[in-house]
This record gives sequence, structure tokens and C-alpha cells, in this order.
Amino acid sequence: MITGTVTAGREAVVALQARALGGKPERVHAVLDTGFTDFLALPHGLIAQLGLPFRGSAVFGLADGSEARLSAYRAIVEWHGRPRPVTVLGIRAGAVIGMALLQGSFVTLKVVTDGPVRIEPISSA
Repeated sequence: MITGTVTAGREAVVALQARALGGKPERVHAVLDTGFTDFLALPHGLIAQLGLPFRGSAVFGLADGSEARLSAYRAIVEWHGRPRPVTVLGIRAGAVIGMALLQGSFVTLKVVTDGPVRIEPISSA
């Protein structure tokens, strides 16, 4: 189970480990964003620190209806106790977990300040 808390600003935040293939893991606090359909977005500085390999760039639609060209990288995250390769998009600030990473998970939130956030794998049984 992956756990976190709801902040006073009403953001659901969890910590995860991210790294480049063969790299040293780094603890990342990331906000869950159900409007973000990709895997993970990290600030450019953290991407450089982790040494994530560049995979290309593409134009993405943003929540405000505008479009932006974002660079894509490859990372390994510890997810439900196992290493999982994911696409990481480079952004200016903050770390964001999207729906592609949450796919196959059961997410519960108690939406009050310091309320628990839990991400569990959906049982295949």
C-alpha cells in the first residue's frame, strides 16, 4: 500500500521512490491529479538530478485548454512493492501522479486536512 495525506490546500500527496534505470532512488512527494491522464510529471531539476534518459517530446493538452510541448523521459518507480517503468513528463514545478500510474489501483481519500490517502492494488482474485 502507498500512503500519504491530504494537505491544508486540499491536495492528496504521497511519497514514492523514483530513479533512472540502474540509478539511485530518490524520494519524491507527488500530488494525485485525476485530470492528468499520463503516468508522472516531475520538475526539470529533479529529472536532471535523477539522470533520466530523454525519450522525445510531444504536444499535450492542458487543463486550461491550451497546448504545450513537453519533454518525455523514462524512469523506474517503486509501485506496490515492485519496480515499474514509467514515462515522465518534464514540468516547471511540483510532481504529479496521473491516472496511467494509478490504473489498476484502488484509491481512498479522507478529504480533510491531514486526512489519509491510500493507494492499493486492485486484487485480481
